Amino acid sequence: MSSYIIPFLFLTILMYSAIKKVKPYDAFTEGAKSALPFAANIFPYLVSIFVLTELFEASGISDFLTQILSPVFGFLGIPKELCKLVMIKPFSGSGSLAMLSEIFSEYGADSYLARCACVIYGSSETVFYIAAVYFANVKNKKLLLPIIISLFASFCSCVFACFICKIM
Repeated sequence: MSSYIIPFLFLTILMYSAIKKVKPYDAFTEGAKSALPFAANIFPYLVSIFVLTELFEASGISDFLTQILSPVFGFLGIPKELCKLVMIKPFSGSGSLAMLSEIFSEYGADSYLARCACVIYGSSETVFYIAAVYFANVKNKKLLLPIIISLFASFCSCVFACFICKIM
């Protein structure tokens, strides 16, 4: 059934554009052309997020913070093996996916840690990447409060994820 969804959507859009007398290719290229200035505007923000993510990992700050925050995370129900995943997820989706793969290979895909890691991965967000994308074109760059709220919500989702996995 799912293999028919894309062709169905494609045909529906073509029929709708024929009814509205809109040239779909011209409309598509016009939309793509208007996206180029946005992509150029957002590029420096994305580069800075990627560089900061690499610096966070390469400098050893992530390992240092993991050691310091492990007891606090443990008190809140997050296993110490998942602390690095919780720390890297707000910065990098690909980095956290690599951590998830490591957890699978080390502890097994059906383990409690793997289940927690999956739910953490799925329920939290790459906060800084999203902030860079959403706030790139905003004139008022007051990012501190939205980022703090997003980080807090993401952390709460991690605590709740481990709680849910523990009781299920």
